[in-house]
Amino acid sequence: MDTADARTAPDTGAGAPARIGYGALLRTPGVWTFLAPAFAARLPYAMLSLGIVLLVLDTHGSYGTAGSVAAVSAVAQALIGPQTGRLADRYGQAAVLVPTVLVHALSVGALIALALGHAPVWSLFLAAAPAGASVPQVGAMVRARWVAKLSADGAPAAKLNTAFAFESVTDEFTFVIGPVLAGAIATSVSPSAGLIGEAALTVAGGLAFAAQRRTAPARHPHQPGVRRASALASPGVRLLAGVFLGVGSVFGAMQVSVTAFADSVGRHGAGGIVYGVFAGGSMLAGVLYGLVAWRRAARHRLLASYALLVLGCSTLWAMPDLVALTAAGLVCGLAIAPTLITGYTLVETLVADGAKTEAFTWLTGAIGLGLATGSTVAGQLIDGWGPSAGFLVTVAGAGLGLVALIALRHLLVAPGVAGSANSAGTPDSAGAVGSVDSAGAVGSVDSPGVEASGRTATAQLVGAVKG
Repeated sequence: MDTADARTAPDTGAGAPARIGYGALLRTPGVWTFLAPAFAARLPYAMLSLGIVLLVLDTHGSYGTAGSVAAVSAVAQALIGPQTGRLADRYGQAAVLVPTVLVHALSVGALIALALGHAPVWSLFLAAAPAGASVPQVGAMVRARWVAKLSADGAPAAKLNTAFAFESVTDEFTFVIGPVLAGAIATSVSPSAGLIGEAALTVAGGLAFAAQRRTAPARHPHQPGVRRASALASPGVRLLAGVFLGVGSVFGAMQVSVTAFADSVGRHGAGGIVYGVFAGGSMLAGVLYGLVAWRRAARHRLLASYALLVLGCSTLWAMPDLVALTAAGLVCGLAIAPTLITGYTLVETLVADGAKTEAFTWLTGAIGLGLATGSTVAGQLIDGWGPSAGFLVTVAGAGLGLVALIALRHLLVAPGVAGSANSAGTPDSAGAVGSVDSAGAVGSVDSPGVEASGRTATAQLVGAVKG
């Protein structure tokens, strides 16, 4: 099948689906101009929460307090991040990134000064909120650049699916390096040095990424008399945000619980390594996942990977030592990247071109909100019942997300695609990377790897479902 056929022919199951390797993806002209600075700019995302936990734990001596301050930062990021994504869609990425990274550096500096001065906890909250709110949403912006680049090139949908897999692998790699880097700096230099490094990377990477204007997606300015709906108006986006809350709760509970567990066995510096192995398992799974030409519907793959996540998390609380915990964390992490890759692939099909950065940011923000909830609850359980109790939060958070996904998975069918299945029940797959208009009607459907189910999504999910 030639390239044109690959872009237009439905996947009837008779032949192998198209597969785009990472090498072909990374040879796309112009992509390295934004990928390299984006990596530096997104690395601090994985350092911030753990850096806050280590600093506040050192200055105030409570896991509950440390988890709560980190949670305030994550909640602020979850609530404000999508708004910055919406502004980036409207005014351009550079116009949002430059002031954002500067505010972030000032806020982190204030938090460090207050913590070292043993200021009241409420004042730490006041500094943590703008520090989290000003975290640059680079991951969402990079995904929006991939969509714009590949759409302009007329690339087949499989290439965008591989791009999302690559981005999730990159995210996981930053979560391998970030906690280890933050932990190493905090323990070898000082607890505050970890956050200083985080702020410096944010500014340098963010400004370098913002400077790459040629690869930025087109702005979609407000048109008088036209009301632009938020990406969250889509029931499918709300469901995915709720599902990603559960993933975030796993991240948050793991960060605090692994640190506490390592402390309880006298291995304070090992926490970042254990968490890095957990993220490493996810990264490995993401690499392999992106190499497979999947035939199953994306929403079915999401359900399977999420069920595996719940199963993996259910063993963490029972681990007797660091070696066993590291092995269990590796197994648990294997389900993370497939879940994130499939979720980002699905959400891209559910919104208009002018809301894609916002949609990606809602998912990233949901992870942050789940991280906040997970770290706060885990910290309280650890203070009262010991480090193993914190791992119960991973099971509860992911389990609630799985219940929501099972009950409402029909909402993940792209608007206008539900009725496109043929009479024999064979699903149509996406063709080329295209766009969904603001009214929800499909022109050229953005659905890499998403097959129709033949059922119309009629139920509405009210509000964000708690993962």
